[in-house]
Amino acid sequence: MDRIERIQTGNRVMRKIYAVDLFCGAGGLTHGLERAGINVRLGVDIDPACEYPFTVNNAAKFLLKSVEDLKAEDLARVFRKNGIRLLAGCAPCQTFSTYNQKATPDDERWWLLLQFARLVKEISPELVTMENVLRLQDQGVFEEFLGALHDAKYHVHIKTVNCEEYGIPQHRQRLVLLASKLGPIRLLSPEEFGAERTTVRESIADLPPLRAGEVHETDPLHQASILSDLNMKRIKASKPGGTWRDWQNTLVADCHKKKTGKTYPSVYGRMCWDEPAPTITTQFFGFGNGRFGHPEQNRAISLREGAILQSFPRDYEFVPPGRPIYKKVVGRLIGNAVPPKLGEAIGRSIIIHVERWTKTRKKASTGVKANAR
Repeated sequence: MDRIERIQTGNRVMRKIYAVDLFCGAGGLTHGLERAGINVRLGVDIDPACEYPFTVNNAAKFLLKSVEDLKAEDLARVFRKNGIRLLAGCAPCQTFSTYNQKATPDDERWWLLLQFARLVKEISPELVTMENVLRLQDQGVFEEFLGALHDAKYHVHIKTVNCEEYGIPQHRQRLVLLASKLGPIRLLSPEEFGAERTTVRESIADLPPLRAGEVHETDPLHQASILSDLNMKRIKASKPGGTWRDWQNTLVADCHKKKTGKTYPSVYGRMCWDEPAPTITTQFFGFGNGRFGHPEQNRAISLREGAILQSFPRDYEFVPPGRPIYKKVVGRLIGNAVPPKLGEAIGRSIIIHVERWTKTRKKASTGVKANAR
């Protein structure tokens, strides 16, 4: 056997897959890839708050650096020699999100995807994956990204994913891209992945009850935001799956009494026990920021509950022990994350793809030797 890095898969030998996670955030994608069996070597992000959760929960190292300043040589020494290289990432999606009504083509975040494309061109990894919001497909910058992949002779697969179908207890639609120089590649179907739909009840019903403003004594992340007297009256008047339209008029905010306000019913609501949660945003810990009210307790969901609904493990750490927990910071880390379970589906899809490629090469090699005899 030569010196190529290999792992055993059944009765076949497969080259190891080494990954770098760009825009890694708190490590949702990396955690899923690692669970699938991919060796993530490095995560890169410009946000210092990402370093602790990324490194304490995952085996990969962390680099605090803007992807714009990242050079090919920074990554070349990270990938192991003769392994199969995977460049992964989720460029900041707020620019493309339907929640962002103020983004323009001048927003510099539009072009972070092209920095991703630049690194793909400079490094030429065997594999590329990206997760993002659906609206990205409608943007010219995405066409440029695809053009760069096609020019570099990648086989590209794009899929719209309903996260709940992959066992994530949340209504969340995402765009997943897989690209390979080894041959055609695709994301596993939910059935192939072995996913089962799950609900809010199955995910968080057994967590200790909390009052608004309370912090659980053994898990500081299980804490709920304070509610004003008015919002306490509002949540008591709310029902699972309902909206502020169910309230008496004295509780309705002035902005919702205007014509424009009536088009935004998806705020000030409770989750339903026996359905997936609504999309977890960066502001999920606030009752007025969406349908983030607990199904029966008079409070918004806690930071821990939001993380669980994003499919993070229950013991995933976001803040060093004893350090202050800032809800806006942790909420951003959780809401912006790639759900780890989706990352695992992506990782398993990549491993199966490489296994099949390995098997095909082995058959071709055996055939050549037989013909030679």
